[in-house]
Amino acid sequence: MIRLPDSGPGDEADDTAKPHSPEEVETLDLRAPRYTSYPTADRFVEAFGPDDYAHNLAAREMSLSIPLSVYVHIPFCESLCYYCACNKSITRNYSKAERYVQSLLRELSMVDAQLGGDRRLLQMHWGGGTPTYLREQEIRRLMGAVRERFCFSSNGEYSIEIDPRTVDTAKMGLLRECGFNRISLGVQDFDPDVQAAINRIQPAEMVQSVLNTARALGFQSTNFDLIYGLPRQNPAGFVRTIQAVIAMKPDRIALYNYAHLPSRFKAQRLIDMDEMPSADTKQEIFHLANEMLDAAGYDYIGMDHFALPEDSLANAHRTGRLHRNFQGYSTQPNCDLVALGASSISRIGNCYSQNFKGVGDYNDRVSQGILPTQRGIHLTRDDILRRALIMSIMCQGEVDKDSFEITHLIDFDSYFASELQALEPLRNMGFLSVEDRRLVVTPTGRRKALRVISSHFDRYLAEHQSRAHFSRVL
Repeated sequence: MIRLPDSGPGDEADDTAKPHSPEEVETLDLRAPRYTSYPTADRFVEAFGPDDYAHNLAAREMSLSIPLSVYVHIPFCESLCYYCACNKSITRNYSKAERYVQSLLRELSMVDAQLGGDRRLLQMHWGGGTPTYLREQEIRRLMGAVRERFCFSSNGEYSIEIDPRTVDTAKMGLLRECGFNRISLGVQDFDPDVQAAINRIQPAEMVQSVLNTARALGFQSTNFDLIYGLPRQNPAGFVRTIQAVIAMKPDRIALYNYAHLPSRFKAQRLIDMDEMPSADTKQEIFHLANEMLDAAGYDYIGMDHFALPEDSLANAHRTGRLHRNFQGYSTQPNCDLVALGASSISRIGNCYSQNFKGVGDYNDRVSQGILPTQRGIHLTRDDILRRALIMSIMCQGEVDKDSFEITHLIDFDSYFASELQALEPLRNMGFLSVEDRRLVVTPTGRRKALRVISSHFDRYLAEHQSRAHFSRVL
């Protein structure tokens, strides 16, 4: 096992990033949702359709002042990354993207015609696929249409995912000119052997060049996405990657556990299973990365997210203002989310709605003048209070029972009696405690067991016992 330098004389001992014990592995080695929503998307039903979505858009007129977030899904990529589990379309036929952008503009117009209430836009994110697959004309048209319908804020967060292989200085300048102020770079791993194994070659120098350009243009924040558990990865190689990342000093880092689900994602069938790291090697890589990021001064936010102490995400974490949505952790309050494009999921009031996943189906529905909603769900009272509880665990790491009872008019210990009993093994292992009527996730629990603790309050998971389509916690 690779050893890192000992802590300095002023550092406190910290066991939160230590490898899992055999007992912990037995308890935590299961599949669980990442809880970017509750209920999770697998609980959506096709009985929820376009009329339901339109009704909820219009009902915003009757709500208190609730700001908005917008998500735009761009599914196109020029080449296939073997690890990818995103909804994507691999093509070099740009006319497909041109037609798709036309559909996005039509969907936006249909949403605009129904949408009531506050038009303040506090957050926007373009994801994919590869949003930077789009050319200048389509980027300008799409961003212009969004600006026509929503009121951008001086402190809003407007981000875009970037494949470093698809941008140059001119395109980066275009993104900044259009109003994006944050970027997320798909790095995954700097090891050339790993990049070859996943069919994504991008030297560290390329990423450094994009980062330098972003800083020169005044982007406020940069995130690096990293993945551990990829083929040909080993501790020594990933240590070199983390060293390079620390030297580049992005504001935020997401360290994702690779979820190998080849039965669901065909691209992953191209990965040679003989080259996959063992479970023990994965855990060693993860804990080494945690230790290195801690030592470099990054704050641990939750799940697999880190941020520099001066970043707004770290500040939100320290002050209890952290939120969670489909893009992960956020500093913005719980906005209503308007999502555009194939497979995208909106959250309006107490409902979720998801568009058709296939680009063809999506284009067809929009061309008929019909909102492309394929399925969704109206939240019950139980869904609403469980969502609040799970998000409190995921974001703040604690739940105040008295405040929760006042807000939701329940007796906490009675309502969640079976869940609290099921949590006892995790409590005995030091992952959570009960302090003065507060359910508190310990620092070790935040690192190792956040998803597992949250999943105990997931009524749908308890009823159906189906976890096969979720990623593994370890």
